[in-house]
Amino acid sequence: MDISVVIPLYNEEESIPELLDWIERVMRQHGFSHEVIFVDDGSTDGSWGVIERLSRQSENVKAVKFRRNYGKSPALYTGFLKAEGDVVITMDADLQDSPDEIPGLYDMIVKDGYDLVSGWKKKRYDPLSKTIPTKLFNATARKVSGIRNLHDFNCGLKAYRKDVVKHIEVYGEMHRYIPYLAKNAGFTKIGEKVVHHQARKYGKTKFGLDRFVNGYLDLITLWFLSKFGVKPMHFFGLLGTLMFIIGFIAVIVVGASKLWAMHHGMPYRLVTDSPYFYLALTTMLLGTQFFLTGFVGELIARSSAERNNYQIEKEI
Repeated sequence: MDISVVIPLYNEEESIPELLDWIERVMRQHGFSHEVIFVDDGSTDGSWGVIERLSRQSENVKAVKFRRNYGKSPALYTGFLKAEGDVVITMDADLQDSPDEIPGLYDMIVKDGYDLVSGWKKKRYDPLSKTIPTKLFNATARKVSGIRNLHDFNCGLKAYRKDVVKHIEVYGEMHRYIPYLAKNAGFTKIGEKVVHHQARKYGKTKFGLDRFVNGYLDLITLWFLSKFGVKPMHFFGLLGTLMFIIGFIAVIVVGASKLWAMHHGMPYRLVTDSPYFYLALTTMLLGTQFFLTGFVGELIARSSAERNNYQIEKEI
């Protein structure tokens, strides 16, 4: 099979038939064998009934329905598990992603050899309240991930080689960082394609400003796990050691300053009367706690079933 189109959705009953017709038309025009996988993320409208009807009309339609709303990442992960096509295309169900982009994305994977191609909605039809935070978010993601050539990490329109979606785990709200997940899994040939962005035709946006806060927290988590996930002592141990040394030196300085004043007959006060003594002591205690945190993290990592889960590309 050439292409699997994975479409996560939540309350998009009006747009689903039009989207499927559009996808089928593009596939017929270019002679692609394909499947369309709808993942209903616990919709409360008539989306699932529409999908059931469409599945009876087309043998290319597959679908999964969650009992409740879990989020986009679990929906994508479930769709990736079911995908059988050589190239996997993801897109949103709100008709803001154009299926006419599918052939170009497919060619970049098959002919140009990319592992992953992300869409870039260079011209957007979104309000400033969404576009400005998006630009800031993408700039931060580029800096942290090291994937400098991507301008739109969160674009739902992406294409993947089948191996990529079978070797990454999308969880929580990590769908924003699939290129970063792919890079960490060893799939480094990541490209970008300018795609057409359409204004929403039906329903209302699921966008909320809270996703930017969550997005930054997820980015920090992903960065930490990619750097120190299997070696937490390298982070906590180093930080704890530095803090302990700084605190220890500070205690010595406080004590030495008192001895120096006593030796020269100058007025002095008790070490315990100095606020610097307590700051130094607190720094030493925190350093010890950080070090022990790294030690416990090493014990957990050593017991993890994933500690030797390496990505093997070829074997003879």
